[in-house]
Amino acid sequence: MNTFMNRYAKTPLIGRIAFGLAVGIGMALFAPRTVPVIGLFGKLFVGALKGVAPILVFVLVRNALARDTSSNNASMRPVIELYMIGTFCAALVAVAASFLFPTELTLSVSNADLTPPSGIMEVLQNLLLSIVDNPVNAIIKANYISILAWAVLFGVALRRTSTATQTFIADVAEGVTKIVQWIIQLAPLGIMGLVADAIGTSGLGALLGYARLLAVLLGAFFSVALIMNPLVVFLKTHKNPYPLVFATLRESGIYAFFTRSSAANIPVNMRLCERLGLNPDLYSISIPLGATINMAGAAITITVLSLAAANTMGIAVDMPTALLLSIISTVGACGASGVAGGSLLLIPVACASFGINNDVAMQVVGVGFIIGVLQDSCETALNSSSDVLFTATAEFAQRAKAGTLKAEDMVPKD
Repeated sequence: MNTFMNRYAKTPLIGRIAFGLAVGIGMALFAPRTVPVIGLFGKLFVGALKGVAPILVFVLVRNALARDTSSNNASMRPVIELYMIGTFCAALVAVAASFLFPTELTLSVSNADLTPPSGIMEVLQNLLLSIVDNPVNAIIKANYISILAWAVLFGVALRRTSTATQTFIADVAEGVTKIVQWIIQLAPLGIMGLVADAIGTSGLGALLGYARLLAVLLGAFFSVALIMNPLVVFLKTHKNPYPLVFATLRESGIYAFFTRSSAANIPVNMRLCERLGLNPDLYSISIPLGATINMAGAAITITVLSLAAANTMGIAVDMPTALLLSIISTVGACGASGVAGGSLLLIPVACASFGINNDVAMQVVGVGFIIGVLQDSCETALNSSSDVLFTATAEFAQRAKAGTLKAEDMVPKD
C-alpha cells in the first residue's frame, strides 16, 4: 500500500486525471450498471470543492487585507480591465461567428419553469443587493459578491490588531489551504465519477439535433480560448502567450469542464496561481472576483442563442444592433452568477433588444438546457481558465514593463 501511495503521489496530477478520465469513459460504455456507484465519487468531489470554496475565499481575502504591508497595494484595476475586455471581445467573436454561420432553431421544446429577470436593470439590482447579504448566509449559499465584500471589511478592520491575532489569521488561512490541497489530490477519482455519470445518464444523442448550433458555440469558445485570449496576453506581455494559455486550459479548464462550476474551481485556480508564482494578495481577490464577473463563455452563449432566435423569427440584425447586443451580453454575463439558471436565463433579456417576446425567448432557454451537457461544460472551462490567465497576465505585464519577466515565468512550477 505504501509503495502504491508513493507512486501515486509521484505521478503528475494531469496524468492521474487522464487515467481517471479514461476509466470513467470505459466504465460508462462497458459497465453501465456501475455508473451510479462511480458517479458518487464525482458528486463527492464537486461537493467538497463547493463546500470549501466559500470558506477559502473569505479566509484568504481577509488574511491578505489584514496584513498591513505594501504588497496589499497591488492594483486590481488591470485585472478588472482585462476581465471586462475579455468578456466584451468574446461577445464580439460570438456575433462574428453567428453572422458567418447563421443558425435557426426548431422551437418545439416546452418552456422551462423558470422566471427570467425582466431587464438588465434587474440583473444589476440583484447583483448590488447580493453585496449586503448576511455574511453567514452568504457563506452558506456561496454568494461570492457578499463574501468578498465582508472579507474586505473584516480584513481592513483587523489590520491594527495584535501580532498574535495576525498570526492566528495567517495560520487559519494556511490550514484551509492545506485542506484544499488534500481535496485536489482526489481529482482523478472525482473526474472518473463525473465523466461516467455524464455519459451514462445523458449520452450524446440529444445533442445531434442541434449540431449546427453547437458547432457555432464551440467554434466561438475555441476561437476566444486559442486566438483572442492569446492575443490579449501577447499585447500585454510581449511574450509567447501559448505556454501560459495551454497551462491554464490544461490545469484549470479541464477541472471546470467536468465540474461545470466556476465556484467549485476557485481552489484549483488559486493553487495554479501559486504554482505560477503570482502575488497571493492579488489572486486571493481576483480569482473569486473572476468567478463572479469574468464570464466570456456566458457572453458567447447569450449572444449566439439570442441571434439564433432572431434568425428563427426572421429578424434582420444590423451591426449597430449587434454591437448593442454585445454590450448587453457583457453586462448580463457579469451578473449571470447571481441569477438562478446562469447564462441561459439572461437570454430573454438579450432577446428583448430584438423585440422577441418572453414565450419565444423561454423556448430558446429550453434549447439551451438540452445542449447544456456540452455547452455549459465548455462555457465554464473558458470562464474559469480565463480567471487565471488574466490574473497572471496583469502581473506579468507589470514585470514586463520593469524588464524582469522571463519566458519560463509563464509556465507553472511543479
